[in-house]
Amino acid sequence: MATTLGIELSDAGFLAAACETGEPHLLAVPDRNGSGEWPGFCHAEGGNLSFGRGAEDMWFVQPRRVAHNFWSRLAHEPSTLSASGKPVAFSELAYFFLRDFAERLATVAPNPRAVVLALPGNYLKDETTEDEKVGLLLGMAGELKLPLAGMIDMACAALCDSRAPGFNRSLPVIVVDLGLEGADLTLFTTEDELTRKDFLHLPECGISQLLKQLTGTMGNRFLRHTAFDILEDGRIEQTFFRQTKEFLLSEAPEYRFLINTATRAYEMPAKREQLALDAQFLVAPLVQGLQSLVRNSPHALEPCTVALTDRAARLPGLEARLHAAGFVRLLRLPAGAAAAGAARIGAERLPVPRDLAEVPLACSVPLSDARSLIATPWEARLQKQRDPATRLTPTHAILDGIGHPIGKSARFTIGLANATADLVLPDTFSVADECAVPLAFEGGRLWFADAAPGPEGATAPGFATRSAIEAGDRLMIRCGEASTEILFAHCPALRGTRLD
Repeated sequence: MATTLGIELSDAGFLAAACETGEPHLLAVPDRNGSGEWPGFCHAEGGNLSFGRGAEDMWFVQPRRVAHNFWSRLAHEPSTLSASGKPVAFSELAYFFLRDFAERLATVAPNPRAVVLALPGNYLKDETTEDEKVGLLLGMAGELKLPLAGMIDMACAALCDSRAPGFNRSLPVIVVDLGLEGADLTLFTTEDELTRKDFLHLPECGISQLLKQLTGTMGNRFLRHTAFDILEDGRIEQTFFRQTKEFLLSEAPEYRFLINTATRAYEMPAKREQLALDAQFLVAPLVQGLQSLVRNSPHALEPCTVALTDRAARLPGLEARLHAAGFVRLLRLPAGAAAAGAARIGAERLPVPRDLAEVPLACSVPLSDARSLIATPWEARLQKQRDPATRLTPTHAILDGIGHPIGKSARFTIGLANATADLVLPDTFSVADECAVPLAFEGGRLWFADAAPGPEGATAPGFATRSAIEAGDRLMIRCGEASTEILFAHCPALRGTRLD
């Protein structure tokens, strides 16, 4: 069966996906040491160059022999690394990295029909940059004999991953992504196509800066806690860096740092709240950049949907800061979304041209490619009773004359029958994807939140703008031509029973 591969050219970590027919799936591409991580690092030792996880493991050990900016600075200019006494150009490092990755990819997905590359948004920011970087990539593909079928903006490809949650096509979408050397904010509209309209690159908001800062601040805490200085040896600092990265990517609420020496072991517990506090130096300008893009772009009609790549969503404190800034429509894209989206697009409609000069480059795609779009938009609005007097918490939700007990569980969901809702909407609402309204109990009150992306797409709906529901309030739900009204009532004598 013919396989199409999508390759996500993110210097934070190359990823690959395969698609034959139907759904794409990510591929595990182990390097020569068995690691599946491919961060954009290169280590030079004499005339030998190593890449990916192995090179990253030398970052704090031999910092002057490690480079991690050759993908962001893809050009013929010389890098700071030398091999056999000669400086190596950024483009050469990138080529050798891609060759290494392609060789290992061929061991798990040999002889693909086609390959589609998902490119960093910064490569396509202007005509001059695009010509240089795309030209270099075409040359690499030719040298490596890749059956290149297309190249696509990485954020655009990510929105075409069929594993991703749906978003409302009536609103602009901004994709937030983190690379090693900076963050990319890409704004799309969905009028006729999914089209890239605006772009902002934040050069000081990269994962390399984040990890170096977190390693330093956590290292200072470790010194105060244990009286042991991780800086006394580069290999110990490298071990501490690896643990810091594991803590960051795991999203665990707690972590235990452990350093073993010849004489004893040193330990320090840490909490994710500390990581979030330390990461504010990067979170704050990222949120400010997003606000600036929305304020200055003529295409950013509010409220925008903000789609976070898996890398961006792991940044501690970012979602809470976005919600506090008024961005309540958040989606979290799956890991490798750009690779999966590129593979699916290639499998469905991209042939391999005979001439590399004919390989298409896309910053927009038909809406049919973005299959995660909601088929029929729906909305839910809470209509408050105008009586200003304090009213009771409802015990029942009444639909079409039938009362449904709300109970006291943490969540009461109004939605479709296939979503195992507590209150099932009429069949006319089944034309909507993921039509569900979760209500939450907290502090003895029932709350409604505008979690527009739906239960799977909303990464933290509890932070959304919310209103307390009281007896007498009405919830209006609309989907295309269908609409209904749910009345909330307090019936103490009938608590826990059904009104028939």
